[in-house]
Parts: sequence; structure tokens; C-alpha cells
Amino acid sequence: MEFRPRNYAAEEEIYLLPRVPAGAHPLSAPSPSLYQVEVVNHEKNDFYDPLRCSDAIVMVSNDNLQEEDNGSAVNKPTVELPTKEWSSFKKFLMQRFSGSKMVSISTMSDVIMKTGKVHEKSSMTMHLEELDDPQKFAEDGIKVISQQEYVSRLHELKDEITRAWQADDRVTSLKLSVKVAKLLMDTSVLEFYPTLFVLATDVMDMVGDMVWERIKQKAEFSEGGNVISSLPAENFKAEDISVDAKETCSNWFFKIGSIRELLPRIYLELAILPCWRFLHDRPMDIVQRLVMMTRGIADPLAFAYCHLYMAHCAQKLPQHDIGYLVICINDLKILLTRFLSAKEATDEKISEKSRLLISLMEPTIDYITRCLIKYSYQTRAGNVLVELGMGMNQSELCGKVPCISIILHYLLKELPTELVSSNAVEILQLIECSKDYSFDQCLNYRLLGFRLSEKRSEPVIINAVVDKVIKVISEYNSLDEYLKVVDAYVDIILQNQMGNNLNIILDGIKKRACNEGIAETELTFLQSIFLKLLAQFNNLEDIFSLSHFVEILDMMHGSSRSAVNMHILNIATRKGCIRDPTIIQLLFEVSQSLHDGIDYSNMRNDDNQQATRLISRFANMVDHGSEVERHLAFLVECRGAFGGINELKETLVHSSNFLAVKAMKDGQNHISFVKSCIAFGEVTIPSVPSWVNQLNLYLETAEVALLGGLVSHSDGLLDSAIICLQTLNLLDGSRVSNDVDRTLSLIRKLCSLLVLVPGNPGQGVTYIPRSVLALLDSHSWMSSRMRTNVLSAIVNLAATVSQFKLPYHANHEKTQIRGNDHLFFGDPTYLQELLSLSAFVLQNLVNNIMQEPSQVVRGTMALEACNCIASSFNPSHEVLPILSKLMETAKLCLSSNDNYLQSTTKFVDKFLHAKALEGVQRC
Repeated sequence: MEFRPRNYAAEEEIYLLPRVPAGAHPLSAPSPSLYQVEVVNHEKNDFYDPLRCSDAIVMVSNDNLQEEDNGSAVNKPTVELPTKEWSSFKKFLMQRFSGSKMVSISTMSDVIMKTGKVHEKSSMTMHLEELDDPQKFAEDGIKVISQQEYVSRLHELKDEITRAWQADDRVTSLKLSVKVAKLLMDTSVLEFYPTLFVLATDVMDMVGDMVWERIKQKAEFSEGGNVISSLPAENFKAEDISVDAKETCSNWFFKIGSIRELLPRIYLELAILPCWRFLHDRPMDIVQRLVMMTRGIADPLAFAYCHLYMAHCAQKLPQHDIGYLVICINDLKILLTRFLSAKEATDEKISEKSRLLISLMEPTIDYITRCLIKYSYQTRAGNVLVELGMGMNQSELCGKVPCISIILHYLLKELPTELVSSNAVEILQLIECSKDYSFDQCLNYRLLGFRLSEKRSEPVIINAVVDKVIKVISEYNSLDEYLKVVDAYVDIILQNQMGNNLNIILDGIKKRACNEGIAETELTFLQSIFLKLLAQFNNLEDIFSLSHFVEILDMMHGSSRSAVNMHILNIATRKGCIRDPTIIQLLFEVSQSLHDGIDYSNMRNDDNQQATRLISRFANMVDHGSEVERHLAFLVECRGAFGGINELKETLVHSSNFLAVKAMKDGQNHISFVKSCIAFGEVTIPSVPSWVNQLNLYLETAEVALLGGLVSHSDGLLDSAIICLQTLNLLDGSRVSNDVDRTLSLIRKLCSLLVLVPGNPGQGVTYIPRSVLALLDSHSWMSSRMRTNVLSAIVNLAATVSQFKLPYHANHEKTQIRGNDHLFFGDPTYLQELLSLSAFVLQNLVNNIMQEPSQVVRGTMALEACNCIASSFNPSHEVLPILSKLMETAKLCLSSNDNYLQSTTKFVDKFLHAKALEGVQRC
């Protein structure tokens, strides 16, 4: 048996694909016309790449889209369906105000006590702290019921009303509905009232729908079932309604009008409010009367929620008149003005109850204001502000008339962007005059800032507003209030390049943070401010040069600090290398802080994974230029500071290897530095937890050592790589397949590397290949397919190093490391050892293939072995039987139409033809 001689340079020339220079980039076709829509011009056969269309086309299309969007925004304001909006609002109420666990039962709630499980107060002492007023419950006779039982009873009442209606017992339905409406008079348990409101108004809405359908049926059908007329859903007049239907409708309003209590009477009339359309062509006029009636409700909470239901019911009418909504807001304003002035915080208990009451009324103001601005969109919301007493005229709003801050907040929230932008100074005056405790004034300043950010305003207006706001917040002692306002104006200041104001607010933050420290809630706002700053700057030098930026960052902690740190590292690693020593030091400190905040017990968390990737990327992108010793010292420092990041350890080894190669390419005598880099890798690699990654790093570092002429170092690294293979265990969950494939690739890489490595006569030139062979039977995770590939790689290695001229050598900067072709040239024992190894491998190769149970896999493996043998050996009586057996196996296992089988057959036939030709020549 003898190895086939190879001329690698000649083979490369033969198999090199022909190359023809291209005249132009294949995707750089001429730009199509503006009206061209086809991807391919069939006449010219030009390829049109949509990613390379001209900027002009993009600009034109974007302009057209913007015009369409703007037109639709102005001419067709989006209005949600009232029903859907109301359903969402009720869910919000139920979630925000879950109510107390126990609810008091007043004398008017006999309908609830009918079936509910009532408890005497003496047995419910444990629940007193959950009640609104424990002192009140000390009185005898007060009883409580669980909220769940209360809700269940209301559902029962709803079912009773439905059953009575279906049984044509309208009187019972009405009586029960009145009792449900009366429940809304009881505000003794404040937290429960929103839940009660939602449940009771569900009953009211159901009754209103049933009454509407009954009267509509009477208007469309006679008693005998004959069709009188078909009423359209929206456009019908009172004159189209039959007398019988009108009488029925009037009868319902008369019955409701006879209810003694005011609040139930208003609720039930609102429930059947749409039925006024059967009697009047302008049912909105009725709403004005009902608004006046609500002024007789003394309880502020019941007053507010009654107005809320009125706003909901009025939306069911075809005409929308905002006049009643203006009156509602003004009435709420008067009520709150009296309430706030009468309930000044003289007693702490009263103050807490007052704040609770305002928070319960807040959703009603929100919803009514939303309806007001929504339906006044076409008539300009500026008129609304005038009617609400917030402006002298439409063209000039002013803040001379104080406004309740909570009402102002929700008006400002809903006003059109254009109106806010053009009247920002006047709105600022309104905020300044609103100093009551119904809503934090700083939140109104904050909201104005966010609203101004929605659209570019005139610089004069922006400057006036920002200067005034900064002057106002400079008086704040609380860091929390200061940050809330600053957060809203940072974008405005940055967009308008107000650098001086930016320095002022950063100085204000630093001063207050030093005095008070930074609480958890304040960190959220500070994080938002810093992220906005980072989004506006592209260069880290500009960011770190901001006044007090680094000092404030050092005072942050927790997840907010980590979020800011990650954004800083993301900016730092977004572009090229990081070379500035000052920036490198600052980023190193940022990385240390981020590293300290990583939760290593939960490394599957996305934030933790992102943090480790950013730190690793930062370490990889640092470049100290020609100061390679300083760079290596940086890597050592990173290894000590970020020892918990496994990914970083691999990055550090790659970087040290890169430094070694860079030093060698400089052409200077850096052999001691290269040794330092190799030593850094040898110390760091064992701490990498993955054996497969260790193997890869050992092989890479061995290549670098060979490039530097450090043969003894490369031998030690290769020994470590073999130890990695010996201890490798890939039976570890779902990563088996990937790790096995990667290990096979690395073993092949090892075989390729051994072509460069000078053999060691003391241990034998085949010492390392035999060490790899010893692993094949010692690891259960090695499949027969993998063994075939490894055995083939060893055969190829032996055939390659047997050549008189190797395909590549390890070239040192000054001297060429003597390869095996020079060290063992003409040595018969060297060649004999390689042939002995090959014979052993071939026998194992055949045995391994024949033991494969899968027929198709066995055939494919046989073809792979045939290609390896025919490429490595000359035809001989030792090789030909093995080759014939493998080809016969492949033909038995695979289809004759298999492409791999056909190509291998041709290659083997050519191999055998060479043998026959050699015999003829000898003859």
C-alpha cells in the first residue's frame, strides 16, 4: 500500500473556476420611471431591485402618503363606537375601584336584604378597618354584607326584571328597576360605589333597550301583527309614529315622572332617553332639563356619577349637542370649588376622605371631558374653553379665571394638538392659577410638555413656555415633582437645541438628588430622562460631556441604572472601534455597574443576556492601537472584573490571539508579548464551562502559537485539546445534535492543523492521530456516521503529511518552521508509520460501516469512504479489495439513480483505469 502523490498547486489551477470581471453591479440597474410598477422590463431584460430605487421616488411616495394621512386626520376624525367605548370604560372602573370586601346595608337597601346573607355588626369586627367610616358602624343596627353577595343579588334582580318583562308583567319590571336605581342613592361605602354604578346601570340599559323595542314594535305593527310602517334606524320623525305607540311612550314617561325620589327618577328617564324620539324631533332639549334636575342631588359622588350616566345615554341620540356637557363640566367645577374650599386640610382624617372622594370622581370628569372634546371637534374646541370660563374670547385665551386643576388636566389631555400648540402660553397661565389639591399641579405642567411634543410649535412660544416652566420648578424642593416635569420637557429642549436650559435642569437634578437621594419611584423618571438624552446624541463624547451626567448616573441604582447602562453600551458598540482612553475608562465603569446588577441565577432572562452580550461586545471593540501591552492589560482587567460572564471569557481569548497576530504583523520583535498573549489564553481557557468551546479556543491559540514560531507552546495547547476531547460529554439535553456536529468540525480542524505541526520523534509522528482514534470507542455519543467522518479525516491527514511537499506551512515572521516534509524527508520509518496507521484506520473504517443498521446511511458512508480512499492511495492489492467491498455495499444499499453513487462510481472507475494503465505500461 502506498500513498498517492499529490501536486496541490497544479490541482488548484485545474479546479479553479473561471472568473470574468463584471462591468457593473448586478443590482445596479437603471432607475425606473416614476410610473413603472413592473419588477422586470421584459424588453431590455433589466433587473429592477426595489431596494435600490432612487431617493426621488421614495420622497414622492412619502409626500403623497403624508398628504393622504393628514387629509384623513383633518376631515375624518376617528370616533370610537359609543357602545364599545362605554364597555371599556366600565371594565376600567371595576378594575380601578375593586371596592371593600364588606358593604353596609342601609334602610333603603331592602331589596338587597331580601335574599342576601346579612351579618350583624357585632360578628363582623374583623372587617371594620375595611369600612369607610368605622365610627359609623359602631352604632347598633348597622348590618353588612359581602361584596360578592351584593353583586350576586343584583344579578338576581336583573334576571327577575327580565322574567317579569317576558311574562308581560311590565309593572313588576318597573318596580324592580326603581329599586335598583334607588341603590345608587347609597354612597356610604365610597370604594364600592363605582362597582355599584356599573352593575346598576347595566340593569338601566337593559330596561331602556326593552322599552325602546316595545314602543318601536307598536309603531311598526298593529295589534293584529300587520305592518304599519318600517322605521329607519336613524332618520324618522315624531309624526311618523302611530298614536298607540305615542300613548305607550308617554305612559312610560308619566310612570317614571311619578317616582318620588329624584335620583332614581333621573336614572330611569335617562335609561329610556332615546324613546323621546317617538314624541319629539329634538330630544336633546330634554337633556337640558335633566341637567337642571341633577342640581338637586346633594351628594357629590352621586352627583358626579349621575352626570356620567347622562353623558353615556345622550350619545344614543342622533343629534349631538355639546351644550349640556358644558353645563355638566361647569356644575362639577362649582361643586368641586365649594367642596375643596369647605374641606381644606385642617383635619388629617377629613383630608384623606376628601382625596378618596376626588379620586372616585376623577373617572367621571375624564369621560365627560372626552365626550365634550370629541363632539366639539368640528366646531373648534376653542369655543368650549370660552364657554367653560377659561377664556375671554376664542382668539385670546387667558388664565384670569381659576380652574379646578383636575378638570383642567382632562381638558388639556383631550384638546386638539393644534389648539394646545398655539395657546400654550395661555394654558400655562391656567395651570399656574389652578393650585387646589384636587390634582397635583406638577402633573398638569408635565401633561402640557407631552402635548407640546406632539407637534412643532413656534420657537417664540416654546421659549416662553420652557423658560416659565423652569422658573416654576426651580422652586420645587421635591426631586419627584422636579423629575416628573423635566421628563416631559427634555425632548422639547433637545429638539430646539436649548443647551443652556438642559444644563440648568441637570444641575437641578443633581442638587436635589444630593440632598434627598433617589427613591425607587424617582428612578423611573430619571431613567426616562436619561434614555431621551441618549437617543438624541450619537457620540459618547457629547453624552459624557453633559453637565453632571456622569455624577447623576453614579447616584442611580437598580434596574433603572442597568437600563441606562445598556443604552450607553449599545451606543458605544454601534459604530467602529473604541479608542479614546477616557471613554474606555468610563465605559469600563459602566460595564462594572451593569455586571453587578446581573442576576446570574436567572441567565435565561432577556435583560441579563443582553447585558452580558453588550459587555462582551464592548471588551471586543476596545482598540488601544499600537499600545498592544496596554490592550493586553485591559483584557486582564476585564477578566478580573467580569469573571461571571462565560461569553466574555471566550471573547477575551479571541482578543488576545488577535493582539498576538497584530504584534507579529507589525514586523517588530514582539516574541515576548506573543508569549504573554499565549499565556493569557492558556490561563483563561480552562475557566470556559463548555468543553466544545474550550476545544475551539485551544486549537485557535495553537494556530497563533505556530504562527509566532512557538512550537513547544502549540504542542502543549494541542495536548490540552486532546484532554478536552477525552473529557467531552455531549449527552446533555437538546444541544446534543449541534454540539456533535461542531465537535466533528473541530476534529477535522485539528487534523488540518496537524499538517502544520512538526512531528515529535520521541512520541511518534502519529501520536495525536492515535489519541483521536482512542476516543472513538470511548464515547457513546459518537455515532457510526461521525466515526466514519473522523476516520476519513485521519486517512486524509496521513496521506497529506506523506507528501514530499505539503500544501501549506507555518510561516514565522523571520524563519519558516520546518514542516514534516523537511524534518522526515526520505526517512522510511516515517512513511512506514503513516502507512501502518492508515491500514489500521481503513480496517476500522470498513468495520464501522458494516455495523451501521440503517441501509441508506450505510450506503452513503461507504461512498464517503470510497472517495477518501481513492483520493489518498494508489491502486494496490491492499486497497482494491477494500474499495470493491465498499462500492458493492453502496450499490446494494442505494438506488442506481442516486447522484452521489453515480459520481463516485465514475471517480472509482477512473481510479481503477489508472491501475490498469499502469499494468499495461509495465508490460
